[in-house]
Amino acid sequence: MKHKEKKNSSWKQRELLFLVLYAVAFYSVIIRRSLQLSSEFYGKLHGLRFGWLAARLNDASDAQWRTFRSNLPILTVVFGLYSILAQIMRASFKLKVRGMSITWLFISLSYLTYLHGACILFILSIATLNYLLVKMSARTKYFSFLIWVFNVSFLICNRVYEGYSFAELGQPLAYLDHYRGTFRWQICFNFVVLRMISYGYDYHWAHKDSLFDHEKHSQHCHTCKSGRMCYVSLQEGSIAEEMYSFITYLCYLVFAPLYLAGPIISFNAFASQLDTPQNNYSINEVALYGLRWLLNLFLMEFMTHFFYYNAFAISGLWKQLSPFDVFIIGYGVLNFMWLKFLLIWRYFRLWSLINGIEAPENMPRCINNCYNLESFWKNWHASFNKWLVRYMYIPLGGSRRKLVNVWVVFTFVAMWHDLEWKLLSWAWLTCLFFIPELIVKSASNSFQAESAVGQFIHRELHAVAGAITITCLMVANLVGYVIGPSGMNWLVSRFLNQEGLPVLGGMLLTFYVGTKLMLHIQEIKTRKR
Repeated sequence: MKHKEKKNSSWKQRELLFLVLYAVAFYSVIIRRSLQLSSEFYGKLHGLRFGWLAARLNDASDAQWRTFRSNLPILTVVFGLYSILAQIMRASFKLKVRGMSITWLFISLSYLTYLHGACILFILSIATLNYLLVKMSARTKYFSFLIWVFNVSFLICNRVYEGYSFAELGQPLAYLDHYRGTFRWQICFNFVVLRMISYGYDYHWAHKDSLFDHEKHSQHCHTCKSGRMCYVSLQEGSIAEEMYSFITYLCYLVFAPLYLAGPIISFNAFASQLDTPQNNYSINEVALYGLRWLLNLFLMEFMTHFFYYNAFAISGLWKQLSPFDVFIIGYGVLNFMWLKFLLIWRYFRLWSLINGIEAPENMPRCINNCYNLESFWKNWHASFNKWLVRYMYIPLGGSRRKLVNVWVVFTFVAMWHDLEWKLLSWAWLTCLFFIPELIVKSASNSFQAESAVGQFIHRELHAVAGAITITCLMVANLVGYVIGPSGMNWLVSRFLNQEGLPVLGGMLLTFYVGTKLMLHIQEIKTRKR
């Protein structure tokens, strides 16, 4: 028996060495070819600007990243001043929930006034109506129906009517249309909708018996075992009735560090930390978090100065390239998107931590370390995933109706992002890819491989399934965020021909190797526990 285990361990070590060498070779080829493409075509690409690194042009073709990057200095100064003011107020007057709610509400409303000007009146009006709806219907059996209809209706109307016009409300108010601020309020309001629903459900559940067993949870949670409070405990734990006040509710909706982009935090977790600031991160750990963010920022600067992936996609020039080059650009665009969102979300989370509010980490795992759809969506915009599970998936019936629920959840996610067909196509493609994964996963869980041969077969099938899933994820995300449904036929046709089939085979082989490498990493982490 020991001889077999030793032989198996030796084989796994040799396999791991091969996988690492393959990964090094793969990324060497990708980096080399990416540099060549960027050097050959930079004159034909849109969105390149003068850079500061190695006298190269900088890829500023992504509007979201360009806006965030250009506003970083002013954002940092503003949040720095806000944080100093909030800390002085808390320390000087020993403020708790109500006092900090008033402080942050005052700070955040000044921030929103700059962003949205007079349109802040729309935000406050809808928020007040939602508050009244929750207070009047929270203890009725129609609550879920009412809160969802109310919030989804405004989510749609805000986009259809493009944030409304004061002139439509009456000619005396028409002059306010000249003071609409610097940022469209209806874009940011998508996050406010999630917070309004969170407040409603948390208040609704506060009047019911809690099913959360804190003692049982603490036995398995390392954070709670250490005497601190994890996010789950903050979210599921009960809070005092007075914390559901209108002032705390408004403060939660517009809390400046998390207002623009999140991460999304539940009302219970927010109000608890407003009363007692988070203690999971020490000052040194927050500083280290900030340092890691700066290193990631430099990585992004390096990437956009040397690899013009997004500019290729924006310019449409990649459609003229070979299938192998199309794969490189597509893979590069998805990695660029991951790093962009990681930087944006971690920046705002950092300021939230500085001010005593710990929000969930949105990108806890690298995009290249996910080999199935479920793990991918748990680690891409993870705070939104937690929100969806708590306020949508579980109320819809959870895992008992999983195959149906994923369609409802992903359709909502697409509508929440924007009212576009390409996003609905992305959502429904993802659901289609989810179905075989759920079936295979269910069959895999019921199959117990005891022999060495059985374990080997199980592992190989796992790797093959991972390769197919990663390919499907690439297609779904490129359709949803880059080429749209009209470009899907072009993408598929590029790889289903004589020139593209060998590239498709190489892609699947690479993703197969990548999945096996991820499985090795997973095993090493499990052994360390």
